Amino acid sequence: MTASASTTGTGHDAADGQTASRASLLGLLAPIFRDHWPRLAIGFLALVAVDFLQLIIPRFVKSAVDGLAAQTATQARLIELSLYVLAVAVAVAGLRFVWRYLIIGFSRILEKKLRDRLFSHVLRMDQPFFERWTIGDLMAHASNDLATIQMACGMGLVAAVDSLVMSAAALGFMLTIDVKLTLIALLPMPMLIVCTRILSGRLHHRFNLVQEQFALLTEFSRATLVSIRLIKAYTLERFQEERFRTLGEGYVRSNLKVAAIQGLLFPIATLVGNIGMLLLLYYGGVLVIDGRISIGAFVAFISYLYMLIWPMMAVGWVANLAQRGITSLRRIHRLLAQRPVVETGRTQPLPPTRSTEYVCRGLHFTYPSGMRPALAGLDLTIGPGLVGMTGRTGSGKSTLCKLLLRLYPVADNMLFFRGIDVNRLGQADVRDCIAYVGQEPVVFADTVAANIAFGCPGATMAEIEAAARAAAIDADIRGFAGGYQAMIGERGVKLSGGQRQRLALARALLCDRPMLIIDDALSAIDVETEQQVLRGLLERLRGKSVLLVSHRINVLRHADRIVILDQGRIVDQGRHESLLANPLYRAMAEKQQNHA
Repeated sequence: MTASASTTGTGHDAADGQTASRASLLGLLAPIFRDHWPRLAIGFLALVAVDFLQLIIPRFVKSAVDGLAAQTATQARLIELSLYVLAVAVAVAGLRFVWRYLIIGFSRILEKKLRDRLFSHVLRMDQPFFERWTIGDLMAHASNDLATIQMACGMGLVAAVDSLVMSAAALGFMLTIDVKLTLIALLPMPMLIVCTRILSGRLHHRFNLVQEQFALLTEFSRATLVSIRLIKAYTLERFQEERFRTLGEGYVRSNLKVAAIQGLLFPIATLVGNIGMLLLLYYGGVLVIDGRISIGAFVAFISYLYMLIWPMMAVGWVANLAQRGITSLRRIHRLLAQRPVVETGRTQPLPPTRSTEYVCRGLHFTYPSGMRPALAGLDLTIGPGLVGMTGRTGSGKSTLCKLLLRLYPVADNMLFFRGIDVNRLGQADVRDCIAYVGQEPVVFADTVAANIAFGCPGATMAEIEAAARAAAIDADIRGFAGGYQAMIGERGVKLSGGQRQRLALARALLCDRPMLIIDDALSAIDVETEQQVLRGLLERLRGKSVLLVSHRINVLRHADRIVILDQGRIVDQGRHESLLANPLYRAMAEKQQNHA
């Protein structure tokens, strides 16, 4: 199967995000703003100070121009005004650094806190969640969406406050010069307000589509790289290139639609400002000719109008950033609103004993997308000792393992751990008692030692090596360049399938938990190594509860009891010798013996 891009998780919950109110969205940010209000207060005071200092400069220019026009200006007076302008410019530069450091720095802090919360939330989610949400979509939330929110809460907030203060102050100074001229210069403003409102509404939908396209692109890239060896084996490089190119073209088209709106906002704001300047030049020039205002006042008025053009342009930019920020905040809110289906709380403490017993009583389970039960009325006790389990593919073996690990919800009074209904126990309490080795062992791009010690970070090298010997992989490790400190590559690319399985088994043995579940995790091991592994297991796991799922009779024959599943039900159980009378088990044994 080639890597594919799935829409799962990108659009299926989109409606949930739309129903979130602005208040609930801002509630995600309010605690962060509250914790850092002194930083923000100082930053915005510096920002306002910069705005007012910039507004003083035209007053100095007005004084100089009026003096020159009246021929009363002196060299000393011009030097004095120049020094005033220089002092204001230096103060503006210093204060501008202050507000950038404090406010833009805050936006980075906000981004980090949201990312930490997002990461913690995803870690607490259960298996059904990860079946609905793709990795690409989660990565899009943690990258593009958070970056957009950071921009909106950084430069977007700065531009909003700056344009508000600057426009209010500039208008105030313009009104002191001439009220009628100010009103004439502002005549084009309603056009900007109407255009911004119309375009901002369209921007939300288009930007949401951009984020979803980015999620698809990210997921496809991840899936392709993960399955690169399979793609090369089937010579599908060109096919994947075409699919990636198609997704990329869709992403570009979505971005161009957003850019089209952004490209309209700025020119419209500039046009409005320039129309105002055109009106000012005509009517203001008439006032100067009539002697109703001085040339210096006219020059100062032009300077203030130029200062007002920036807020006009900022309206479009702020609206763009705000709309994109709200869209991304909705997506983050939608993700954080997801809740695990499996209960995580604890209503009863776990009995303090090393003995572990799992009991299934009439256990029924159907996958959310399933049409028939995966387990139907299962009665089973897994206590101290080695319980083997086998059956045809799809008989429910792996499903049972997932339920025992509390990856899916079960109804009350069906699953009991140490005599207590699992729905009354905390997930972590149950999982802390179980070590698990799955069908597809997970290996990280780290050292061999770090991979084995993943479930027990404080383990010593002696303990790591002992676990490796029990899993019959110690000799292989010592043959690596670097031994236990050898880097094994992304997803264990430098290891064989059997080595990955044994490394995962060593990790589980090192945890030394009361119960061990091995879900067909010895399938890639040869017969001789298999027997070494079994001897290590039997020696190390005395007195513990072990569930060993396998199709290999040589593995199962060492079990204290073997359970045969078929269509989610137990059809037979017993020791190896007694089960040879079972047609399915006997057929498996004879087939494997003939191929030995």
